Amino acid sequence: MEYSEFNDDVDGLYRGDYAGLPIVSLRPPGAPMPPAGEAAWRVSVHVYNAKETFEEHFARFTETVDTTEVRALIVGGWTEAYEKDASGPIRLLTENAARLPALRSLFFAAMPQEECEISWIQQSDVTPLLESFPSLERLEVRGGTGLELRPVRHEHLRVLRFEAGGLPASVVRGVGMSEFPALEYLEAWLGTSEYGGETTAADLENILSGERLPALRHLGLQNSEIQDEVAALVAAAPVVARLESLAQSMGVLSDEGAEALLSGRPLTHLERLDLHHHYLTDAMVERLTSTFSGSGVQLDVSDQKEPDGEWRYVAVAE
Repeated sequence: MEYSEFNDDVDGLYRGDYAGLPIVSLRPPGAPMPPAGEAAWRVSVHVYNAKETFEEHFARFTETVDTTEVRALIVGGWTEAYEKDASGPIRLLTENAARLPALRSLFFAAMPQEECEISWIQQSDVTPLLESFPSLERLEVRGGTGLELRPVRHEHLRVLRFEAGGLPASVVRGVGMSEFPALEYLEAWLGTSEYGGETTAADLENILSGERLPALRHLGLQNSEIQDEVAALVAAAPVVARLESLAQSMGVLSDEGAEALLSGRPLTHLERLDLHHHYLTDAMVERLTSTFSGSGVQLDVSDQKEPDGEWRYVAVAE
């Protein structure tokens, strides 16, 4: 899997393609549309000024498109997503799972910031998506408010991403207690306590052991207000030895966290170490650059930030 396709900018999805397919929305009746299996289909209504309900839009999608051929689906907004939780759209997807046998990639709640701030999205239990689509290979979820994930076993999932301004600790524990034998890429934006992100060392223990994630090659524990603590945990984690890439980006990483990474398990076997959006001093940036120079590690220490007095900010919060 080519990991460079992933973009941790909250609006990165809107570059025009998803899962290697061009993004296409429903078109007016009679308008030409691509073959169902050659597009990533965006199913969405406007959060504030919808001309039809999400249920009506989804029904039109299933009536218009040969859903048996759909490989990639992007679920965007539903009416008043800032007040109504995601249980309705999730139910529609699971009830129609038999009509989507080819679905392999699903981005759920892909709303741009101007439509709904990431922490305003009212999420729900997304476990049924994994239970109802056993052949799914890629699941990405935006928004942490009300988000739930129960421990589950899924044989084919290769990519799991959570974008949140505050990811509930129960979701982190749910990932760690799940069985994902094929999972190669795991990314979690932990966020801030102000928006529900209260992950602790104990919550990360099962993920960092790697015991239930035998195929894991990329780990991103990012966008955290406790990034130094997370970095220290990662530095000693058994799973690091078999990773190809590691992301500790988007958070409030300081010299303390970078020192932990340098003093922990060797990282020179990595293909990529992503630390962008950080609060490192110039001296530490130079030290990191020197340490990994010539090692083959692609080091990203871009987007250096200056503290605002005592305050440091994650990249994505509200």
